[in-house]
Amino acid sequence: MLAAGRRHKDRLWAVEGCNGIGRHVAQRLVTDGETVVDVPAKLSARARVFATGQGRKTDPVDARSVAVVALRTEGLRQVVTDDTTVALRLLVDRRDQLGRARTDVVSRLHHLLLELVPGGAKKDLSAQQARALLGTVRPRDVVGKTRRRLASGLIGELVVIDKKIKIAKQELTDLVNSTGSRLMDLTGIGPSGAARLIGDIADIARFTSRAHFASWNGTAPIDASSGDQNRHRLSRAGNRRINRALHIMAIVQLRRDTEGRRYYRRRLAEGKTPMEALRALKRRLSDIVYRRMVADAKLARTGPGGHAGATLESSAADLNPEIDTSEKSLPGPAEPQPRTPLLIIT
Repeated sequence: MLAAGRRHKDRLWAVEGCNGIGRHVAQRLVTDGETVVDVPAKLSARARVFATGQGRKTDPVDARSVAVVALRTEGLRQVVTDDTTVALRLLVDRRDQLGRARTDVVSRLHHLLLELVPGGAKKDLSAQQARALLGTVRPRDVVGKTRRRLASGLIGELVVIDKKIKIAKQELTDLVNSTGSRLMDLTGIGPSGAARLIGDIADIARFTSRAHFASWNGTAPIDASSGDQNRHRLSRAGNRRINRALHIMAIVQLRRDTEGRRYYRRRLAEGKTPMEALRALKRRLSDIVYRRMVADAKLARTGPGGHAGATLESSAADLNPEIDTSEKSLPGPAEPQPRTPLLIIT
């Protein structure tokens, strides 16, 4: 494939899904010094339907659809060699796995303690608390002794998992700080949230606006108006992992005395339902994260002595009167621009 492509002096490789199934091919090409752009599967699917009238996939049709999108679409992300963002994704995925494992262990421990201790244990249970509670139980029957032994083993597992979580959190903190990101300065974003944002987003410049970013992460509302009733509903599309990070950020802001909580209450006073007010808050927080990441990227380009732009505070407030909870989704389609012809390899 490389030999065939290198017969052409001016060449550009277009690969579909460089963050998914096309990642290995794209990274191999980049490593070999080739220029590669990432073609989203949604765009190539549209081109395939427009060209054939149906969505049936074949290798020649797929290759032509990817090439057409690369030729006619501006702003496609250029693939770069794996860097810190990949390490962040790996570490935050590991942290999420540890969190799920801890939840499973605590759930099983609760089930056993409910049979050993009248009333069971409290919901937020640490290993030390569980060990102290288990020490008060001295069953005499074989079933009770078995439950106690199993519970003791689960407490040991919980201790090991908690140590791993602590180590993972420190690794994430150090790696996020090494990128120069200031996301953890925002209320509601910890090491895992910052790592998820940086790892999944990678280059914030690929989003042309805050509305584009909100549409991608699923916080941009969908118009659900009917007749004289003007309303919007929550979008179920977008990157759900980033949406979850923004949801956690919103919940933390609601629990504390922040501008985010005051903004939420203002929306309730305007007649919004709690879900609608929370959606509006997440949309506003998406804008704040976007601007913070743009500022971080600008600071990284200019260096420590460069102009970093306006200071952004960790709240849902904005001093710019033009900032609002935009109901827009993606911006309009880009104007088609001719590009260097591509070599299509099936």
